[in-house]
Amino acid sequence: MIKNLRLIVIGLVFWGLFNPFAHAQSLTSSELFHQLLKLKETKRVLYVAAHPDDENTRLIAYLANEERVQVAYLSLTRGDGGQNLIGPELGIGLGQIRTQELLKARETDGGRQFFTRAKDFGYSKNPDETLGNWEKQTILSDVVWVIRSFQPDIIITRFNTTPGVTHGHHTTSAILAEEAFNLAGDSLAFPEQLKYVSTWAPKRIFWNAYNFRGEFVPLEGEIYHEFPTGSFNFLLGESYSQIAADSRTMHKSQGFGATPEIGAAVDHIQFLKGAQFESSPFDGVEDRWKNIAGGEEAKALIQKLIGDFDFVNPSNNYPQLVEIRKIIHGLKSSEPWLKEKREGIDRLLMQSLGLDMEFNVKKETGFPGSDVRGELVLNNPSLIPVEDLSFEIFGQKLSFEDQKAASNEPVKEMVDFSLPIDIPYSQPYWLKEYKDGPMYPISNQLEIGKPFNEPSVSGILKFSVSGEEFQVTLPLMYKYNDQVDGEVKQPFSVVPKIDLNVSKSTVFLVEGADPSIVVTVNFRDKMENGELDFEGIDASQYKIESVEDVPFQKKRVYRVSFLPNGNGKKVITARYSTSEGKAFDWSTNRISYKHIPNLTYFLPASFNLIQEDWKVSGKEIGYIPGAGDEVPQVLEALGYPVTFINSGDYHVEYLNKFKAIVVGIRAYNTNEDLAANQQAVMGYVKAGGNLIVQYNTSSPLLTSQLGPFDFTISRNRVAVQDTPVIADYSDPILSNPNQITASDFEEWVQERGLYFASNMDENFFSPLSMQDPGEEASKGSLIYANYGQGKFFYTGISFFRQLPAGVPGAIKLFINLIEQ
Repeated sequence: MIKNLRLIVIGLVFWGLFNPFAHAQSLTSSELFHQLLKLKETKRVLYVAAHPDDENTRLIAYLANEERVQVAYLSLTRGDGGQNLIGPELGIGLGQIRTQELLKARETDGGRQFFTRAKDFGYSKNPDETLGNWEKQTILSDVVWVIRSFQPDIIITRFNTTPGVTHGHHTTSAILAEEAFNLAGDSLAFPEQLKYVSTWAPKRIFWNAYNFRGEFVPLEGEIYHEFPTGSFNFLLGESYSQIAADSRTMHKSQGFGATPEIGAAVDHIQFLKGAQFESSPFDGVEDRWKNIAGGEEAKALIQKLIGDFDFVNPSNNYPQLVEIRKIIHGLKSSEPWLKEKREGIDRLLMQSLGLDMEFNVKKETGFPGSDVRGELVLNNPSLIPVEDLSFEIFGQKLSFEDQKAASNEPVKEMVDFSLPIDIPYSQPYWLKEYKDGPMYPISNQLEIGKPFNEPSVSGILKFSVSGEEFQVTLPLMYKYNDQVDGEVKQPFSVVPKIDLNVSKSTVFLVEGADPSIVVTVNFRDKMENGELDFEGIDASQYKIESVEDVPFQKKRVYRVSFLPNGNGKKVITARYSTSEGKAFDWSTNRISYKHIPNLTYFLPASFNLIQEDWKVSGKEIGYIPGAGDEVPQVLEALGYPVTFINSGDYHVEYLNKFKAIVVGIRAYNTNEDLAANQQAVMGYVKAGGNLIVQYNTSSPLLTSQLGPFDFTISRNRVAVQDTPVIADYSDPILSNPNQITASDFEEWVQERGLYFASNMDENFFSPLSMQDPGEEASKGSLIYANYGQGKFFYTGISFFRQLPAGVPGAIKLFINLIEQ
């Protein structure tokens, strides 16, 4: 219970400013007092790194709650190019998951969150490679923009600028932070921003010093400051190590569950640039209250309430809070920090009364023009009445007929309205103009840096308390009761009136493969007459085999077959045009995990069409699930029946029916059934089976013996996707049944592979050799050995990326592994 309460109080400052789904909540007295202490403080810190999970959550928790400063984390990317331990989502889907995990982390540790327009394109070994992909000036301008908007007093980078010691994105984040530190105060740098913000010069910049794989060791001649980040906060009832562990555990897609250290701990920052200091990184940082007329009076009133605070009956603090509010709202300044203080005092006033406000609906989605019935709920458990209630949404005003909220008697009103016909879909703002590439094209300057969209639908609640007027924006939320989890709230999303689903990511015109696809047209209102066609292919090259209406589901299901049209790959988009002349070609995608809000985004209803003269046996394949990938769907599209192997299936007699068994990514990191039945799996190989193990990380492994002979999983990888590959094309794996050629290693996506094998036993063969520029070649991307009558493969090649992306050469190579 203590942990949940702390989650609310720490998160409120962040959520109130940046979370579109926030509303006032009642807090314990100690939590209210903690927020009052934070209201007094005006210092600000910007922490900079490259990805979700790069940040030092212990230092952020300490700064936000012990120093009580406003601290924000600027992550250059959303982690789109990473791996996913909890499901199959990669790319922009994973980027949304990791964005929300970061927001949950900040909700936990008390920080705030910003991003740039950089897309995580995967592992990079040095900043030159990183900046060869990213548009440096664009990202630098974004870092400058965040500095000017947030106005930090000091900046702390997670990484230093030394190349080659860590991920190239990491080093780049430090390089750009230092350059932006120099430029943010210069009116000649990115002057187009000055229409919205002023120049800002932080006082100094630091590096959060550490040894990459060891303990901190100070360097002679460098200047450091030490923070006691293992301290215990008695108001919150937890140490900063515990808060940090809870925050880091929010990065579930990366497998970063954390256990807190017990006892004292320290974090160090190393001075890099700016004004010298003697005792504190904040030396010389001015108290912002002193720089504004009337500010010191506001601060004095806050300090008086700190001394007078009533912990037994927090509503008794309300009169003094009102006086503080009057002063703060009356200050003649539009500076960002003061706007936050105004929002902060308003929240404190509402929280001191225990106000709870909701705007709920019983469905999760609506489409432009659709009718919605919501319910507005306002509860006030205090004796001080909430009066003069009004609510407005899309220009429609709701009258409360002199109702008052007091004494724990909630006000409830139904709100009927229609979504505007031109309301935008709930597409994440950075995806609205995105097609492809390592940068998100965001044209609206005011959107840059924002962690996520504003709510799709919200209303404005106005009321007064003791003559003080308040205005609160309430997002429309889908609220329901789950039999296991109890109350659940999810964001309401605006979706297309008509959208399409395609049954495959790739259609293969290959002997033995089904050349057809199912396109489902979904109607959220009445079913409408129309026609289905396809962009990217001539109408003579496909045939609509059948059309079936499913009226009770409001669906129209098409089965379409494709005719031979010449070898190669095409990208095809399905499109439904109504008789009224409106065309729809979006596919609605949903992501749902319990630790983050449900996510909705839209992509073209596209798929790959690949025609090749490949030899595919079409025999049954077994698939052992790992962390989650979409390789099985591609294999089924090729004509292989795929059966998932479950806990009761690990006996050789059953396994022997499979032409090959493919082990999903990171299965030896996550699948305890597999590890417990390794002997049966090796028995399958020895009896003549063909086992293909996709990449695993080196730690934690659930068994130390992955194959019939020894090898080690290293951290070696090839990050440049088009780096040359040296191959023994006469090797049976590369020549049978399909001849692999150099052209098959063209047009790969993101990377060649990761976690390659090393220290291989002499029984292993290694037909491929590859390396990133300037590095030694590795032969561990694909190894195999004969064992008994069968074959064992381990491959770090990123088939889990290449196959769903429809990379022909990678698919052809994987077919060869299966067909041995």
